[in-house]
Parts: sequence; C-alpha cells; structure tokens
Amino acid sequence: LGLGNFDSWAATSGETQTAIELAPEGTGYRAKTRFAKFFNLPELISLFKESADIQTPDMLKLPVPEAEYENVVLKPSEYQKEMVQSLADRAEAVRDRKVEPHVDNMLKITNDGRKLALDQRLINDMLPDEDNSKSTTCVDKAFEIWEETKEQKSAQLIFCDLSTPKGDGTFNVYEDICNKLKEKGVPPEEIAFIHDANTEKRKAELFAKVRSGQVRFLLGSTAKMGAGTNVQDRLIALHHLDVPWRPSDIEQQEGRILRQGNMNDKVKIFRYVTEGTFDSYSWQLIENKQKFIGQIMTSKSPVRSCEDIDEAALSYAEVKALATGNPYIKEKMDLDIQVSKLKLLKANHTSQRYRLEDNIAKHYPMQITALKERLEGYRADIQTYAAHKPVDKDAFSMKIGNRTYTDKKEAGAALIDMCRSAKQPNMAVTIGEYQGFKMSVSFDSFFSKFTISLKGSLSHEVEIGADPLGNLQRLSNALEGMTGKMADVEQKLSNVEHQLETAKVEVTKPFAQEQELAEKLERLAELNALLNMDEKGDNALDMGDDEPEDENGEQSAQTQESEPNRAEDIQAVAEEPLKPVASFLMSERIAEHDKERMLADGSRGRVSVKEKLAEMKQKISDQKMPEKPETVKSKGKEESL
Repeated sequence: LGLGNFDSWAATSGETQTAIELAPEGTGYRAKTRFAKFFNLPELISLFKESADIQTPDMLKLPVPEAEYENVVLKPSEYQKEMVQSLADRAEAVRDRKVEPHVDNMLKITNDGRKLALDQRLINDMLPDEDNSKSTTCVDKAFEIWEETKEQKSAQLIFCDLSTPKGDGTFNVYEDICNKLKEKGVPPEEIAFIHDANTEKRKAELFAKVRSGQVRFLLGSTAKMGAGTNVQDRLIALHHLDVPWRPSDIEQQEGRILRQGNMNDKVKIFRYVTEGTFDSYSWQLIENKQKFIGQIMTSKSPVRSCEDIDEAALSYAEVKALATGNPYIKEKMDLDIQVSKLKLLKANHTSQRYRLEDNIAKHYPMQITALKERLEGYRADIQTYAAHKPVDKDAFSMKIGNRTYTDKKEAGAALIDMCRSAKQPNMAVTIGEYQGFKMSVSFDSFFSKFTISLKGSLSHEVEIGADPLGNLQRLSNALEGMTGKMADVEQKLSNVEHQLETAKVEVTKPFAQEQELAEKLERLAELNALLNMDEKGDNALDMGDDEPEDENGEQSAQTQESEPNRAEDIQAVAEEPLKPVASFLMSERIAEHDKERMLADGSRGRVSVKEKLAEMKQKISDQKMPEKPETVKSKGKEESL
C-alpha cells in the first residue's frame, strides 16, 4: 500500500479537525486538534481484519439481560463549585508556566478534578458530607433495590476506581458507602470489598457467596472486579461512581452483569455524574475513544468515512450532555448520531442500488443465458438416452476401448483397468461409449479420485470406486437422474427471471428516509450555527479566555490564522469587547421566541457569520440572560432532555 510510515497512513486514512471541547479544568471550552475523521474505511477495516477475527455482541446475539440505564445527574455543592474554579486557576498558571511542573501540572489537576467530582472529602476530609453526594445518592438507590429484591436475594455491584480502601484510616468512598448501608439496616456480612479477597482462594469463596445471595453488595475497581469476575447469577444492578479512562473498562464493568447465566431478564445500570465538574470531560474522553473503536468493531457495512456513528457511544454522549447543562449540546449530539446512522443507511441503499444495477445489466442476464443453455442440453441428452436405452431391462452393452461388453462384471472390471492405465493426472482420456454417451476418464490429483464423464450435450460426471458393479450402477443413475436435474434448472431459471423483474422495480425506489435526513441535516446546520461551529468543526469563533497551545506553550497556527472572510466578519461587529460567544452559548439558554425566530431565518437560508455575531452582540447587550436549565435525570436511552 506504500504506507511505510505513520504520516503516509495518516494522509491516506485520516483527517485532523479542530473542535470545541470541554477544557480539562471543567470551567470553559478550548479548541483541540485530534484525529476526528477517518477515510477509506472499508479498506482500513479490511486491512485490520487480515490479522483480526472480530465477533461483537450484535453478531453473537447471546441471551443476556436487557439493561435499563439511568444517568443520575447531581448538583455540585458550593465547595465543589469553588474548587472547580480553583482548578481552572491552577490550569491557567500551568499553561502560563507560572509554576514548575514538579509542583503542579495538568495530570495533578486532572486527578484532583476527578476526585472532586467523586466526593469533595477526597480533597479535604474535613469538608462536610453533602446530602446529594454521589455516595449518599448511590446508597439510597442501592438500598431501595436491596429491599425490593430481598426474596430473590439479588446482588449489586458498585464500581469505583478512585478512593479504594487503603486501611490507613484516611477517608475513602468504599468505607463511606459501607457505613451508610449499615446505618440503613443492611447486615455487615452482606457487604464486601473485592480488595479483601487478596488470594485466589478467598476470591473464589467471595464470588460463590455473591452467586448464592449471601453477599448482596460487592464494591470494587475495574482492575480487581473486571475481567474474570463471574458473579452474574443474581446481579440486578450495577453502579458507576466514577469514569475510567478506557472504553474497554466500561465494557468490562458492565460485562459482569450483562452476560449469560444471569437469572434476571432486566437489570439496571446507574451512572452518577456531578454537574459542572470533571465528570463531563471524563465522559467526553471515553466518548471520543469509543467512537472509532466501535466503528472498527461493528458488524455493519462501513461507509467511506466515519465520524460519529456508534450506538454504544450514544449513552456516553448523553452523560456528557447532561453534565454540561446545555440543551443544545444534547440535541446536537443526538442529531450527530441520527444523521450518521441515516447516512449509513443511505450508503447501504446506494450500495444496494449499484449492486442491483450491476445484476440487471450483467449478472442476471448471464445466469439466464447459462441456465437456458443448460436446460437445452438436458433436453438433448434426455432424448439421446431415451433413444439408446435398451428395451429389455436385463440387456446391457458398453464399449470400452475397441471391445463391446455385454456382461456387467466383465465391463466393470475392464472399466477399472482402464482407469488404472491412465498415465497423466488431471487429463481426460476417452475410453469408450455407454448408452449413446462418450466416456472419458480422468484422475483428480487434488482429491485423489477417478472420475468418468458421460459426454453428450452436457457432461455428467461420476466418481469411480473399487466396486465394478457399483460403478456401473452409478453411471446408470447419472443418466436416469437427468430428468430431475432438468426440473431443478427450470426452477432456478424461473427464480432468476423473477429476481430480475424484482430488481428492476427495486432499483427505481428512492431512499425511503431521504426527507428525514434532509430535515435533520438542516436542523444540525442550525445547531452548529447556534453553537458557533462551522460545518467541519474546524474552528470556533471564540474559544473563551484560553487559547489552545501546543506542547511548547505556543499558540497553534490554526488559532493564530483564520480565514480572511471570517476575520472581516468578526471585526465588523466587534467594535467593543464581547462576552466569549462560545462560553455564552455553552452556559446560557437563548429565549424560546428568539430561538424560533432564528430557526425561521435559517429555513429561508443560512445566516452569515456577520449577521450571527451582530445578533448575538445585540442579545448580550440588551437582554438579561435566562437561567440555566434545570438538571433532570435521564432513565434509559430513550428519554431526552
């Protein structure tokens, strides 16, 4: 393929795009350049499958429980809000090189942000335990399920990769959940930590207790309670308290409950997200990773390029949107998924139409011609056989070489001798005549067998064995069976002719969801305008307070240079400082009547960047921004905000 290095592969199969993403500190947005689109996907996947055998759940269709997802979005405490802002200040200091890397860096900030999203007491254990903290909310839901399933002794898994028990007396979420469950009345022996089973024997004993219902709450991390944890028998619910870095970790976690052998037909999976914290960013990272992985592993026919088509990613996108608190992001991501799926369906429809056109023009006519010729051949051979078939059933005549045999045993023996005398493999040699058909023998070196061909208008092949009389019977059966084979050819000809007529009708049918796709594309363009993104997602008009930097701390070329026409549009309306447009759009809701007016304008034609910015400037100057939308809980994958 001429792909000797990564740059060659990237130029052939990938495209980098710069798009708005939540900044790691969780308070703003920034431009990030990454591989966001891949081209030549069928070839890319074919290349990958040369060394991989892929079996995904949608291929296997195993009898696993049906999962009901509930995304529990929690309001941050005042302490969490303040500390998130302090993380943003720390990140700014790191970017400006005001602190040494060993003192503070983005990895430390990210880890602190993840801890803060889980529980503020992980930052300082003297902080209060909020009533709506993740651990408290998780305990409330877990205890409710525990009471409802007492009779069945159903069990639950609680995953938490951060704040695992250390046994040193410091605060950790595991012991906090355990204590709260005990306070509600759960017997201590029904609660277990995977970390306590520190040997294979203890782990096997613990798993047996969970399967039997003796232990009904098992807390653990992905590393210790992921692959190899076979406790699915009575599992009824699973709780995600934090977000791992890899999509495979989520699959391993949920794979503990969504597997064969679970006696429950329906199970619940809870995902706890603290709004306005690093949870949003963590789910976004998982989403970006899952998009590409899911497309490579999918069993669906790939389109030429891919961006955002993945059913598994939908729930991740939902969690991220719920945590950001912006309804337009949620609607845009849903539309991205729907549009991508519709594009995939349209690509399949187009591919099928091309295949039908090819069949109509070439394959079906060729099949029909070949079948008609074969049909005529059978008719001619049947007439030949009828003309030479002895009237007396006991009569027999076969010519082998220069001699005509009337005794079956002698003819059978001579036939075997003639086969053995064949000197060259894979070459047919004429040896005689039977019932009006010329006989030729050949040896197939691949299958190591002798074959006699009865040649008339068609060739009728018979495998020869060591039994002389059996060989003669097989030759007679081949001739007698021509009538049945001719009937099969007639039926196949009728089927192909019907397929041709059906194909002529199907090829004229348009894509059934063309109108739906057009409407969703139009709405998606409107949302991209509302969110200040161009159609390719290359740039944002304003990235907020922070400009993207490369590894050397310099601003990237893509943010230093913008398209000339866009720069003119911005300068024409930016006579005074504006509140960052992206931040405004991400954090504030636009009044409903304004939204309807903008959409109406959009239906008449796409609004220019200059008009959009002028309108937003006027909105910021003259209108008090409405409050943020209320956070809602989303149950399952069907509900929207």
